[in-house]
Amino acid sequence: MRQFYEAAAYDPAWPGSHWAGTAPLPAFGPLQGEARAQVAVIGAGYAGLNAALALARGHGMDVAVLEAAQPGWGASGRNGGFCCLGGAKLDDAAVVARHGMQGARDWRAYQRRAITHVAALLEAEEIDARQGPQGEALLAHSPAAFAALQAGAEAEAALHGAAPRLIPAGALAEQGLAGPGFFGAALGAEGFPLDPMRYVQGLAQAVSGAGARIWGQSPVTRLEEVAGGWRLTTPSGSLTAAKVLIAGNGYAPEDLQPWLSGRTLPVFSAILVTRPLTAEERAAQGFTSPLMSYDSRHLLHYFRHLPADSSGGGRFLFGMRGGLSARPKAEAETLARLRKHFEALFPAWRHAQTETAWSGLACLTGSLAPYVGPVPGAPGLFAAFGWHGNGVAAASLGGAEVARLIVGAPTTLPALLTTPPRRFPLPSLRRLALRAAYTAYALRDGPLPR
Repeated sequence: MRQFYEAAAYDPAWPGSHWAGTAPLPAFGPLQGEARAQVAVIGAGYAGLNAALALARGHGMDVAVLEAAQPGWGASGRNGGFCCLGGAKLDDAAVVARHGMQGARDWRAYQRRAITHVAALLEAEEIDARQGPQGEALLAHSPAAFAALQAGAEAEAALHGAAPRLIPAGALAEQGLAGPGFFGAALGAEGFPLDPMRYVQGLAQAVSGAGARIWGQSPVTRLEEVAGGWRLTTPSGSLTAAKVLIAGNGYAPEDLQPWLSGRTLPVFSAILVTRPLTAEERAAQGFTSPLMSYDSRHLLHYFRHLPADSSGGGRFLFGMRGGLSARPKAEAETLARLRKHFEALFPAWRHAQTETAWSGLACLTGSLAPYVGPVPGAPGLFAAFGWHGNGVAAASLGGAEVARLIVGAPTTLPALLTTPPRRFPLPSLRRLALRAAYTAYALRDGPLPR
């Protein structure tokens, strides 16, 4: 199968992330021999497992999940744990231009339902993953960016009837949001942080408990249409199913199915977690807020305090976009750049060592919006992908909703998600285009604080 990056990006060994130590790692065995199911799901992440759970428990379907590594190995177990609004790389104005004002409101309603969906799952399945309070902070990285936040809040109020609370630069310290690179903030009231690994592992347990089968270490090397459905070939077996959901997101092979080719752009996101910080160290920096936080840069940074543990203080998580290769040297350079950015934005913590650091793949589409629906021209084949680095909530509800499509039940999916994404122009040049885009974004974002 053809992958977008070098083989190291798809190594099935567990990444050395902070989350890998917070929950027992699963060990689902591989598919052996021939098997059948009513529905096959490719990918044991948020979308795939939510779909499998809805199909098995809610609709009584015989479901089998094929995962190239193990549940939570990919983006669903590597992300920053932001269960929040998002999922597309489009602002309200762009969504209005495509689908009208009602389309934009439907998309916002979907995002809100997605957060509620995850919260309800955690409670119903007794998954101990929630890590902090409701809400999030968007921090302006320049005075001009804060002016843009102010204009955006007015537009948001006009479109959605509510807007985030604006905090001017002079009031950031009293909100626990101080830093040399922050010039104001917009505080939203929705969303909450969680432990992504505990969430995805809880989902896997729920799926197994509902009677669905999960096979790990079973990459799908071939997907072909056969009489009555589809055959999925793995290194040690094959699975035949009437219907198939492709939910591999940025990790799905480029040539798994012809329609998918060229419609996605996997991008690296990297995260570090510091050693535990004391209360005095937090106060010295002035950034003490427990809210999920991110900045307004095009190459955004995202960060939050993790809950305190037996050592007293809590660790700090810091992530950013970037990286163009999975080669060891390039990975080392990406993580070094990540640390440099962390120290520039939080200089009081320069002495706080990095405890763990890792990277993974988010997934963009040619239309900068997710897709949830049937694969055109392929009866019985469905896809859910393209969460644009913000899939904890959006992908979870997307999986539950695509399950309804698979069984022919009505859904409430917004038009933004049901419109098939276009292919990227000149898809063979996507990595070159990404390099150029990163250079341009860095220039627009401006220098780091000194």
